[in-house]
Amino acid sequence: MTTEPDLEPTVSLDLPAYQRPAGVHPPLDSPAYRSSQFRAPIQPLVPLPHWLTEVTGPLLGPERVTAGDADLTTRHAGEPLGERIIVTGRVLDSDGKPVPDSLIEIWQANSAGRYAHGVDDHPAPLDPNFDGAGRCVTDRDGRYRFTTIKPGAYPWRNHLNAWRPAHIHFSLFGRAFTQRLITQMYFPGDPLFAQDPIFNSVPDPKARERMIARFDLDVTEPDWAIGYTWDIVLRGREATMFETGAEAGAETGAEADHR
Repeated sequence: MTTEPDLEPTVSLDLPAYQRPAGVHPPLDSPAYRSSQFRAPIQPLVPLPHWLTEVTGPLLGPERVTAGDADLTTRHAGEPLGERIIVTGRVLDSDGKPVPDSLIEIWQANSAGRYAHGVDDHPAPLDPNFDGAGRCVTDRDGRYRFTTIKPGAYPWRNHLNAWRPAHIHFSLFGRAFTQRLITQMYFPGDPLFAQDPIFNSVPDPKARERMIARFDLDVTEPDWAIGYTWDIVLRGREATMFETGAEAGAETGAEADHR
């Protein structure tokens, strides 16, 4: 007679949680941002346990993320059209300390305001020398740096004569794939801020200002590229605004829904 061996019970893995303050970050349901009404949950969220596959990674190394991944202007046979820019800054925690080894991914429209994506039917030209996506890993000082093309504004069908301000989408991964934050970086002096419901879904005016990069002459390279500096603060009083829950990762598709 044989007996089955005892199996250890499966235990979920819990990651440290952080409760972000209310009334600062954009709500899941922002009425002026029309598609959020269809995506925002109407029932209480159900916490799901984190298993090993959710909390391990991202496993990154020099063979997976290279220096060329952060230069969106040199990947193709020719040079992309538009204004060449450098976007750099630091990823910081609530104490102002740098966050190294964080994977940052960006995606954006080209200089004509069109994404290299099949669902984007905006009648603006595609640029065969620009795909609009890049990534890098922050260094020991928490710094990132991208060379890219300044994106153009584009129309979307959220409301009458709706146009999105020029912006770059940022995705940051932490120590695990479940630790992901998504936000958007804007450019100073854009006249479209006042009528953009995504930008204005952040209820705190000072917090909205923290999503705007600043022109930086020290970063600007003579005869080559205009420089912008934009620090990303993960939490605390000076935190950058991030999308939450169902909104994260879906905003580009939502914009395309209204084109």
